[in-house]
Amino acid sequence: MKGPRLTFRQWVGWIGFALVFLLTAASAVWRGDILRAGLDPQVPFQTYQPPPAPDYGRPDAWALRDARATESGPAAVFFVHSTTYDGGRHWNGPIGHPEADAWLRRVVLPNYAGPFAVLGAVSAPRYRQGSLYTRLTLRDDAREARAFAWRDVVAAFEAWIERHPDGPIVLAGVEQGGELVERLLRERVAPDPALRQRLVAAYLMDVVVPADGLSPLVPACERREQTGCVVGFSPVSEGNDGAARRRLRRALVWNERGRLVELGDREALCVNPVTGSTSTAPVAARQNRGATNATGLEWGTHPALLAREIATQCRDGLLRYSEPDRESFRQSGSWADRRKSRPYNLFYGDIEADAKARLAAWQAGRGA
Repeated sequence: MKGPRLTFRQWVGWIGFALVFLLTAASAVWRGDILRAGLDPQVPFQTYQPPPAPDYGRPDAWALRDARATESGPAAVFFVHSTTYDGGRHWNGPIGHPEADAWLRRVVLPNYAGPFAVLGAVSAPRYRQGSLYTRLTLRDDAREARAFAWRDVVAAFEAWIERHPDGPIVLAGVEQGGELVERLLRERVAPDPALRQRLVAAYLMDVVVPADGLSPLVPACERREQTGCVVGFSPVSEGNDGAARRRLRRALVWNERGRLVELGDREALCVNPVTGSTSTAPVAARQNRGATNATGLEWGTHPALLAREIATQCRDGLLRYSEPDRESFRQSGSWADRRKSRPYNLFYGDIEADAKARLAAWQAGRGA
C-alpha cells in the first residue's frame, strides 16, 4: 500500500527548510571568513590614501599625556596601545575614530597602561594603527599597513623625549604596540647611550618578538633587580596547543630593513612577568600577584587584584598559563572584539610589582 503523496506546498516547505539549514550551516562554517572579508579595505595599500598624520605637539594627539596617579613615582612612561580599530574603510585607523577611541579608553588603558601608573607620568599617543584586519592576514598590503604605523610612533616618541629630557624612563606596549616598541628599542634606544642609561625597563606584552632580535645593549631581563632590559611575553592558555602553533606560525617580526617577515624557525622571547626572568621552570599559582578586569575604571583608580590564581611557564617561546575559572576573565563582545587583546589583564599585579622593583633598582644604582 502506497503512502500519501506530498503536496506541492509540502515540497516547497521541505525545500525551503533544506535551504535554510544549508545557509545556516554555511554561515557557521564560513562566518569568520565572511566577517574578515567585511574588514578588508578592498584597495591596494600602494594606492591607499591614509588618514591625516597626528600633530604630537597638540594634546588631542595623546590618549594620555603625562597622566599621573596619586603618589606616583618619578619615572616617565611611554605606552603604545594595541589594536582598537577594526577596519573596513581604512588600512590604518584615523586619529580619534569614535569606536576605536572608546575601546582604547574603556578597555586598553585601564587594563594595560594601568600597571605603570604607580611609576610616574604616563603618556600614550594616538597613532594611525594597523587595523584589526591587518592582523588577520599575512598579505603584503597588511604588512605595509602595520609598518606604516611606525612613522607615527617614532614621531610621538621623539616629541615625548623632548618633554622628558632627563630622569628614568619606561617603555611599554601591548600587541601591535609591543611590536612597535621593540623596534624603538633597537633603532632609537640601543644606539643612544644616554637613553640606555635612563631606561628602567621595556615591557612587550602579548606580542611575539624574536629572542635573537633584541640588541645586546638592551637584552632580555634575567632577574628582577636588572634594569635597562626587556620583559616580553606572548600568553597562550595551557591545553590550547593549536592556538600556540598558530601564533608562532603567523607571527611577523621586523627585519633589518624595517619590513615585517615571518618568525620562521627563530626562537620567540619569553620573560615570565611573574618571576621577571627567562627561566623555563614552572611557576606555581601562589606566586601570581594578581589578575584583574579593570575595564571601565577611570585612570588612576587601582583595581582589585585576584592573586594566587594563575600558574605559568615559559615554554617554546610562549607564556603558558592556567586559565582562571572566573566570569570576569572570559572573552565577550563582538567577533572583532574577541580578536583583540583580552579585556582584562591576568598579570596586572605581576607587571606592576616588576616595574616598581626595577625602578627602585634603577634609583639605587644612581644613588637616588
